Amino acid sequence: MKVPFNWLKDYVEVNIDAKELGDKLTLSGSAVEEVIIQGDIIKNIVTGKIVEITKHPDAEKLNVCQVNIGAEELIQIVTAATNMKEQDIVPVALHKSILADGTEIKKGKLRGVVSNGMFCSEEELGIAGEEEIHGLMILDTNAPLGVCMKEYLNLNKAILDFEITSNRPDCLSIVGMARETAATIRTTYKMPNFKYEAKNCANINDELKVEVRDDLCRRYMARGVKNVKIEPSPSWMQERLLEAGVRPINNMVDITNFVMLELGEPMHAFDTREIQTGTIVVERAKDSEKFTTLDEIERTLDSNVLCIKDSETIIGLAGIMGGLNSQIKEDTTSVVFECANFEGTNIRVNSKKLNLRSESSSRFEKDIDPNLAALAIDRACALVCELNCGEIMEGTIDVYNHKKEESKLTVSSTWINTFLGTKISKEEMKKYLDSLDLKTEINGDLLEVIAPTFRIDISIKEDIAEEVARIYGYDNIPATIFKVSTEREPKYRNELLSENVIASMIASGVSQSISYSFISPKVFDKVKLSVDSELRNAVKIKNPLGEDYSIMRTTTLHSIMECLGRNYSRSNDIVRLFEVGKVYIPNEDQNKLPTEKNILTIGIYGDCDYLDLKGIVENVIAGLGITKSSYLRESENTSYHPGKTARVTVGKAQNSGVLGEIHPDVSDNYGVDVPCFIAEIDLDVLFDNAKLEKKYKALPKFPAVTRDIAMLVEDAVLVQDIEDTIKRAGGNLVEKIKLFDIYKGAQIPEGKKSIAYAIAYRDEKKTLVEKDVTKVHDKILRSLEHKLGAELR
Repeated sequence: MKVPFNWLKDYVEVNIDAKELGDKLTLSGSAVEEVIIQGDIIKNIVTGKIVEITKHPDAEKLNVCQVNIGAEELIQIVTAATNMKEQDIVPVALHKSILADGTEIKKGKLRGVVSNGMFCSEEELGIAGEEEIHGLMILDTNAPLGVCMKEYLNLNKAILDFEITSNRPDCLSIVGMARETAATIRTTYKMPNFKYEAKNCANINDELKVEVRDDLCRRYMARGVKNVKIEPSPSWMQERLLEAGVRPINNMVDITNFVMLELGEPMHAFDTREIQTGTIVVERAKDSEKFTTLDEIERTLDSNVLCIKDSETIIGLAGIMGGLNSQIKEDTTSVVFECANFEGTNIRVNSKKLNLRSESSSRFEKDIDPNLAALAIDRACALVCELNCGEIMEGTIDVYNHKKEESKLTVSSTWINTFLGTKISKEEMKKYLDSLDLKTEINGDLLEVIAPTFRIDISIKEDIAEEVARIYGYDNIPATIFKVSTEREPKYRNELLSENVIASMIASGVSQSISYSFISPKVFDKVKLSVDSELRNAVKIKNPLGEDYSIMRTTTLHSIMECLGRNYSRSNDIVRLFEVGKVYIPNEDQNKLPTEKNILTIGIYGDCDYLDLKGIVENVIAGLGITKSSYLRESENTSYHPGKTARVTVGKAQNSGVLGEIHPDVSDNYGVDVPCFIAEIDLDVLFDNAKLEKKYKALPKFPAVTRDIAMLVEDAVLVQDIEDTIKRAGGNLVEKIKLFDIYKGAQIPEGKKSIAYAIAYRDEKKTLVEKDVTKVHDKILRSLEHKLGAELR
C-alpha cells in the first residue's frame, strides 16, 4: 500500500524525514518496501502555453505547435496528441529532459520539421493512477509559464510503499498507518472529522429499503444525499488521491475513494435514479447472468457471486465493483452511499474468477472490520458537508445481524518478559499497548487487554507479547542463546529418536521401506525358525483378510527378505533397504494386549559384505550417542549363516539385536541367489541407552604419540577381545585404536593369525614423553600376552 508522507502527517506529528520514518516502521513490524520520491528522476520539464497549432506539411497525424515557456522566444514542438487546443497550458519536456520512466528526450526532426522536445501526459510524469488515460495533461488556465513541473505539481513529496500482511487489514489505510507511526515514534495520532449535519427533512428509511438475503453480507449500511452538485473535487483532495495512485473523477466518487484510502473501508455511491424500485437487495447472482461493470466489460456470473440489486436488476458486484448502469453522472442530483462488509473468502474467490481485482476487493478479501462501516459512512457525510456538494438526509439504514464484539485477553507481564528475554515493567507494557488502541488494565502481575475489533490478528497471549516487543523495539531486546533440547517433552522422545535413526540410515545410503504387520504362519518355516522357537507363538487375527495375513508378525525377517526378493526378481543388482516397524509378542495373560517392540530391520545385497552391514549399524548406534556397544559371535540363530553372524549388545542388555549373512536356504526360499546381509535391531533398547545431549569439547592442546603393535594370536581370538584388552590396559591415555592389518600365510604358524594395530596415546594435561608412553605400552603388551596368549612379532 502506498502512503503519501504528507497525508500521513495530517493525522500524526512526524518530526523526522520519510526515509528515517520508513526505517523505524520497518523495525516495528510495518515493512516498508520502498520510500518513493516522485520527482527524483524527472528533469527539465516545465509548463508551457500552446500559442499556435498548425498541421504538419508532410504528416497528416502530426501537429506543429508554437509554445511559450516564459522565455523571450517561442519554441517549436511537433506532437501527435489531439486533445489540446490553442491557449492550453501543458507540461513541456525540453531538450535533454528526463521523463519519470528514465527516458531522455532530445530535440530532433519529425518528418523534416524541428521539434525541441515533447508534450507530456500524466503517465509520462509518473502521476497517472491505475486507470488507463489518453492524451496530454492539461493544466489550469492560470498556471504560471516556465515553471518546473516538479515544483508546480509538488512532486518532491515522499510516498512510503508498505507491504501489508493479510492478518493486518487495519493497516490498509492512512489512519491505520498513522496509528502505527504514533506508537513507533512515541507520539499521538488523531482521527479525521466525523461530524456532519443532516439538513434535509426527508428520511432515507421512507424512500429506500434494504434486504440482505445472504450471510455473505455481514453488514449493510446506506445513507442518502439530496441536492447533489457534481463537480471536480477541490485540489487538496485530488492531490491526495493522485499521490496514492487513484485518479480523481468527480466529488462524489472521489469522496468514496478518499474514505476508502483514509479509513480502509471501501464505499460506493449509487445514482438514486437507477434504484427505481426503491429496494436494494443483497443476494447471489443467477448462473450465466450477465452484468456490465464500471470498466465497461460485460461479465458472466454464477450463483457464487454476491450482488447488489435493484430488486431484480444487478447494480453492483458486492465488494468488487459497481455497475455501469448506476454510476454517478454529471446530472446526478441524488446519491445513496453504500458502506457494507462482506465475507472475505467469497470476495477473493470471485475476484480471481472474474479476473477483476479492485482496491475494494483487495481490502474485503482480508476480512476487514464490520464496525468500520459506521465510521466510514459518517466520514463520507462529513466530507459532503465540508465540500458543500449536497445535503445529508435524515436516518441511516443499517442491517447488522451478528455484531462483532471486542476480544479480551489476560496475560502475565512476568510471562511476557520470560518469553521475550526482557525486563520491561508492566507500566511500560501498558503504555505500548495503549498506544496501539489496545485498552489495557493492570491487575497485579496481570495485563487485562481488550483488543478492538479491527485487530483480527490478536487472539492468544503470544500476540500480546509480539505487540509489546515490536513497540519496545526488536533492536532493544538483548541477544540470548536459545535453550534447546532435542528431547523436549518425554512423550516426544521416542519420536525424535526414531527420526534420528531414519536420518542415520538415509545418510548411510539406505532407502526406507514399509511393509504389513500381518503375515502368514507359513513364513516361520520359510525363514528357518527352529520348531521350539518362542517366535512361532503369534497373535492371531479374528477377522483376517486371508490365511496369508492371519497373524501378527513376531519377527521382521520375512518382511525384509520379501522386499529383497521382489527387488532381485526385477533385476536390481544392488539393494539397500531398511524398515522401522513393530513386532507383536503375545502376553501370557490373554486378556492383555500384546507387547509391541520397535525394530530396525536392515537388508542389503550386491557388492557388499558383513562389514558394510556392521558399519551401517555402527552409524545408527553412534548417531544415538551410545558409546558402549559390542558384537559377539552368534551361532544358534538358525535363520542366519553359522560363523557369519553376530549378536549386538548395548549397555546392560545382553541381546539388543542380531546381524549377519542370512542362511543360504532362507535366501533360496525367497528366490535370491546372492548373499543377503540382514540386521534386526531392538530400537527400544537403543532408545533406553541413547544420549542426544551434545557437549562441547575443546581441541587437544598437546600432541598425540602413535605406536604400532603387531602380534600373533590364535585364530579363535576375536578382534573385539583384543581391542577391549587394549582399552582396559591403556586407560585414559589410549585415545584411538586402529586395526590396519590381518595376515595369514606361509610365515605364520598353522592355526594362528597376525594382527597389527596403530595405538594413539594422548594426555589432555601435558605433553607425553617417551617414558610415559613406554610404561603404558608395555602394560598393554603384558595384558595381551597374559589374557589372550598373544606373541609380539
